[in-house]
Amino acid sequence: MSSLSFPIETDRLMLRPFERSDVDGLNAYHALPSVQRYVFSRTRDRAEVAGALNIMRNHVSLQRPGDTLTLAMIRKGDKQLVGHVSLHWSDATAGQGEVRFCINPAYAGQGFSREAISSVFDLAFDHFRIHRVFARCDGRNHHSIKLMQQLGMRLEAHYREHALFQGEWDEELHFAILDREWQRSTKVKDLPPRHRVA
Repeated sequence: MSSLSFPIETDRLMLRPFERSDVDGLNAYHALPSVQRYVFSRTRDRAEVAGALNIMRNHVSLQRPGDTLTLAMIRKGDKQLVGHVSLHWSDATAGQGEVRFCINPAYAGQGFSREAISSVFDLAFDHFRIHRVFARCDGRNHHSIKLMQQLGMRLEAHYREHALFQGEWDEELHFAILDREWQRSTKVKDLPPRHRVA
């Protein structure tokens, strides 16, 4: 079984596991109210962000179902942390994975999320041999919806008023893409494949 080498490079980003020194960069966006709606670890202050960082620092490989690989998006030019992207191995039998991502709003709309997710799709399908990757997003997050569509993902479900968040009903959309549907990039294509995770 081959292991991953970090960082993984895209045109403008380096993707690598989180480090302790990333706490200020993560704090710059993770606790923002506009971001909190979309993250799994709720944080209100720097101490809670540091706790979330410690969890993400342990997300370094996919060895068994339930594992998560979380990578910091580091901009090449100034080494700035602009966001993070995760691949969660949700089911072994059916070869299912979930991609999750979060970006500092100061860097949104510049294509960084698309670059990072494309590389994670390459990893999911070519390295980890996952069969299907899905993503969830809030029905009001039009930027994420557009991004999922641009990546070639198909809308598979729309859950209406399925949960309350700060007194408001959430609308959750589920997008997915299969291994054979993904148009691979050239950046991660030549990684040696490991045994299928199914």
